Amino acid sequence: MIMNDEHEAYLKKQKRQRIKISIWRVAILIGLIALWEIAAMLKWIDPFLTSSPSRILKSLVEFIKEGTLFTHIWVTCYETIVGFLLGTIIGGAIAVLLWSSPTVSKIMDPYLVVLNSLPKVALAPIIIFWVGNGTGAIIVITLLISLVTTIISVLTGFNEVDTGKIILMKTFKASKMQILRHLILPACVPVLISALKINVGLSWVGVIMGEFLVAREGLGFLIVYGGQIAQLDMVMMSIVILAVIAFIMYKAVAIMEKSILNAVKNAKHINGIPSYNELNHEILVK
Repeated sequence: MIMNDEHEAYLKKQKRQRIKISIWRVAILIGLIALWEIAAMLKWIDPFLTSSPSRILKSLVEFIKEGTLFTHIWVTCYETIVGFLLGTIIGGAIAVLLWSSPTVSKIMDPYLVVLNSLPKVALAPIIIFWVGNGTGAIIVITLLISLVTTIISVLTGFNEVDTGKIILMKTFKASKMQILRHLILPACVPVLISALKINVGLSWVGVIMGEFLVAREGLGFLIVYGGQIAQLDMVMMSIVILAVIAFIMYKAVAIMEKSILNAVKNAKHINGIPSYNELNHEILVK
């Protein structure tokens, strides 16, 4: 009974702490927006160069009335999601293939390092020439930016799994696929989620970079076009929208993380092959 009371008190304390942090986050954001608006009104800063919340809101309303804003948002979101999914799926698949063949992994290691260090923007003119001046080129640029990073981070996580657990799996006559499914993937959930979070940011970088170069619509296009015609309100509006959408994507990955962790925690052994949690118990007992 005492333990239950203590646990309940601890949970309430944690809940109050989370609420306190959320309130402070919102308060800081509101304070910064208010300070920005006041500084623009009192001419502490030049509104033409830095815009202001009210000018951004006015620009947003104008674009909504024109009916073009959601088209630009949809184009950028579509390119980002497609590039994000392709980079994550293809990168993860290649990492699995390299993990399954240590010899090939060692052969490819220097090439991955070189490709990762190569500025992908340098390849953009070639990609545009190959793929064409359009959405395809933007998606390919996004894919290249996130692909190698995904391969390296996921493969590193796979290779760092405890070899003792792998040996234990083999004593249960587990195949390489079963080892991957029941041990490697559950053990690397934090690495996989980290790769997803990194890919969210890299995908936005790739899309905006591509839209800077070839797009005729999208938020990246609005940023470039607004700069060309000296409409910095349009530029700042596009940046704010990008920040909001990127935050939403990041939170979606965070929600996915909780679901995956719960699934791994509740996983049971199948066909005599122990789950990841059961393997941890076996290792601790031994």
